[in-house]
Amino acid sequence: MTAAKAPALPARAGLGLKPEHYETILTDRPDVGFFEVHAENYMGAGGPPHRYLEAIAELYPLSLHGVGLSIGAAQGLDRAHLKRLRALIERYKPQSFSEHLAWSTHDTGFLNDLLPLPYTPETLARVIDHVDETQQALGQRLLLENPSTYVLFKDSTIDEIDFLAEIARRTGCGLLLDVNNVTVSAVNHRLDATAYIDRFPMEFVGEIHLAGYDETVDDAGDRLLIDAHGTAVKSDVIALYQHTLQRCGPCPTLIEWDNDVPDFATLFAEARRADAMLAAEAAGRNSRQIQAA
Repeated sequence: MTAAKAPALPARAGLGLKPEHYETILTDRPDVGFFEVHAENYMGAGGPPHRYLEAIAELYPLSLHGVGLSIGAAQGLDRAHLKRLRALIERYKPQSFSEHLAWSTHDTGFLNDLLPLPYTPETLARVIDHVDETQQALGQRLLLENPSTYVLFKDSTIDEIDFLAEIARRTGCGLLLDVNNVTVSAVNHRLDATAYIDRFPMEFVGEIHLAGYDETVDDAGDRLLIDAHGTAVKSDVIALYQHTLQRCGPCPTLIEWDNDVPDFATLFAEARRADAMLAAEAAGRNSRQIQAA
């Protein structure tokens, strides 16, 4: 079922909204394209978080990013959670709502992680049903994010890109392309990250994420990347992002930095770097169009 699309985010760089930066943002009003909030952090009825978010939402576009819906779980979706999400969307009218292609619930338990799925016809059908249910319950189009993974399933019979594309085609949802996740998964599974981007269905992409990763080695001594969100975006992710922009054109791009959060000036510098790349891609496309005319 195709859900209504919210007004689009600007094709600029955005930042995750952190409580330690509330005052700086409201005082300085920095030139940031949008702010993203994790939905679960604002599910209380009131208090300072909502007071600050209301003030910031009057100044900037908002992206609402869920981390607890458990779209890939074998059990049904949590209807109470969907109602809380609906209330947030009605309250703040975000330009974008996104969730992960992952699961984090089992029976009555909640796991503090975003766990991968086997890509099979059975899980495809289940995720499609859950995306349909979510979009109907929220009255807004969902962007589904590609995962970062550390294991692959022997049971998988569908390629990840084909899996995501089929969900988008059959539900009308969009996709959130996390370029850092592509890098992490490609290194961990000895795959070609550029080839992944070249095959990705860009016509469904409504937002891009960038983040920093941590690096260690596995038992065999090979590189192992961790999707840590605790550092600046790495140079290989930036290079892959530039390649992505060449394929999809300028697209709203979030800088994720959720752990060891730095001062706002450091985050803002990351946003300005992405903004410069977005502007350069837009200018290059305009120049090519003029030359072709």
